[in-house]
Amino acid sequence: MGTSVFEKARRMLVVMTVIGLLLGCESAYYKTMEKFGYHKRDLMVDRVQEARDAQEDAKEQFESALEKFTAVLQFDGGQLEDKYDQLKSEYDLSQSKADTVRGRIAAVEDVAEDLFAEWKAELDQYTNTSLRRNSERQLQQTRRQYSQLIGAMKRAEKKIDPVLLALRDQVLFLKHNLNAQAIASLQSELVAVEADVASLIKEMEASIREADTFINQMAKE
Repeated sequence: MGTSVFEKARRMLVVMTVIGLLLGCESAYYKTMEKFGYHKRDLMVDRVQEARDAQEDAKEQFESALEKFTAVLQFDGGQLEDKYDQLKSEYDLSQSKADTVRGRIAAVEDVAEDLFAEWKAELDQYTNTSLRRNSERQLQQTRRQYSQLIGAMKRAEKKIDPVLLALRDQVLFLKHNLNAQAIASLQSELVAVEADVASLIKEMEASIREADTFINQMAKE
């Protein structure tokens, strides 16, 4: 039996209510912060710093995971269960760090969108043409700087999944094949995993540099 018109309307009302509450919470958050002299521009810089730090942590974790993965494949005796547990722990921690990075990047995008929308709308409030022109020029410059930053962050973010998937494959395989022969069979995967991690680290380092540049430029303006 199809969904009634009433039921569809009820669901739509729930969705719209939730969206309204979320937007209202964010708006209230901005207003509260502004009362303490903390504006969207400040929030944006803080969130870029948090995203940068999250990428630093993730970079170190993926490097650690690669070291553990390499050590497991160079198995020379000992408890195989311990080797599996080590790799599983590294994968779980890597997944957690990756989720944090994604969340931090999304937070940067949210505040940037709100900042630029507010900035653009405020241009119409100027009565002084020269000041309006200067503000518009600064807005365009900040947008360009942000575009470079978020582009670098997104490129790094895209490199995360191939590494996580490779680590997960190793963990899943070893879970049901805890023997020296199975570990030896994974050695052929090492080169590919190393390449994926190296590519990820390279993009993360580039993103971190862009974040530092953006933060420094915002501090000068």
